[in-house]
Amino acid sequence: MKKTRTLVITSLLVAITVILARFLPIFRNDVIRISIEFLPIALGSIIFGPLIGGLTGLLADIIGATLFPSGTFFPGFTLSAFLTGIIYGLLLYKKNITVIKIVITIIIKVVIIDLVMVTTWLLIIYKMPLEALLLSRIIKCAIIVPIEILLIYFVARPIKNHLKKLN
Repeated sequence: MKKTRTLVITSLLVAITVILARFLPIFRNDVIRISIEFLPIALGSIIFGPLIGGLTGLLADIIGATLFPSGTFFPGFTLSAFLTGIIYGLLLYKKNITVIKIVITIIIKVVIIDLVMVTTWLLIIYKMPLEALLLSRIIKCAIIVPIEILLIYFVARPIKNHLKKLN
């Protein structure tokens, strides 16, 4: 029964991630996408751990790129989505979720995934000058960090606590 529940909830989180990323971004151009697609990935990581969180990101990226392509598929973005779930899970799974832990998690994720990895993938794809690309990526991160902190604290943490009470 527990495996079935995990599969169903993870499938829903993958579907929500695809919808948020492909159809409901706050802002989108070739090198910047501001959206709340991180939230279902973070939620899957917080509830089920790093592996399920990583698979949520990985599957959402593959399904989204396959069913609703917006450019050429690049496996680096899939790796980044997988590692995003891993980071959330390693730092927030089975832990008391505090603002400090969320801030540390988001900063680690933003530096490793958003600034280093995704910027590298965009450099490979678009061959833009690093300075221009990095500046736009830093501005994007400055916008998204407070959004991620607030949403994880006010949405993911209460959902985790509610599910904990149900078990």
